[in-house]
Amino acid sequence: MRIAVIDDEKYSRVELIHQIRQHLPKAEIMEAGNGVQAMALLEKNSFDILFIDIHLGDMEGTTVASLARRLMPAAKIIFATAYSEYAVTAFELGVDNYILKPFDPARIRQVLEQCGQPTQPAPARSEGRLAISSNRHTILLDVDEIAYIAPDGSGRGCRLHTMSEYESRLDGRGFYRIHKTCLVRLSYIQDIFPWNNNSFALRVRGSSSPLPIGRDRVKELRRRLNI
Repeated sequence: MRIAVIDDEKYSRVELIHQIRQHLPKAEIMEAGNGVQAMALLEKNSFDILFIDIHLGDMEGTTVASLARRLMPAAKIIFATAYSEYAVTAFELGVDNYILKPFDPARIRQVLEQCGQPTQPAPARSEGRLAISSNRHTILLDVDEIAYIAPDGSGRGCRLHTMSEYESRLDGRGFYRIHKTCLVRLSYIQDIFPWNNNSFALRVRGSSSPLPIGRDRVKELRRRLNI
């Protein structure tokens, strides 16, 4: 199984490759960071699946997809984009599927399975504990003791893509994402108060640190708290 990941954003490439490997650990994955590199990659290699960003900086992903279709008629082509409106464009151009940024692990799994690739089963979820990987160790934390999950500020801690995974794994357990980098346990919220620029923040029990709330998250948070 050979897969190409073509995207001019390095973080997006790294994230997508990581997620693909979660489902297809034995796949051979190659990458390109712009259209020129992609063209060279396609001329020298053949692939079973290609993930192509619609905008590559130096050229449109549609150009790369057209070349890939001519060179590898049987390959599955998946467009990657941050904008849902491009989904229609993807199907009009005859590609096989599309994915949206930020990448959703469940969506990646679905697309790979639709491409006919059996994926590894999702890891079993422990009802009472959450598995955290750190320094080659797996730590099992009691979910009831978690107040919130956020990046540690070092650049090596909990990253954005991990936040999505945790949000999915903690779904239905009383957590809510108050902005793109922070999950909060609802039962631990102590108070909500005005913050900078007419926004709001909150504190959780056992911590004095204010946690800003995204403007688009306030209404749903109030609904979940019945206030």
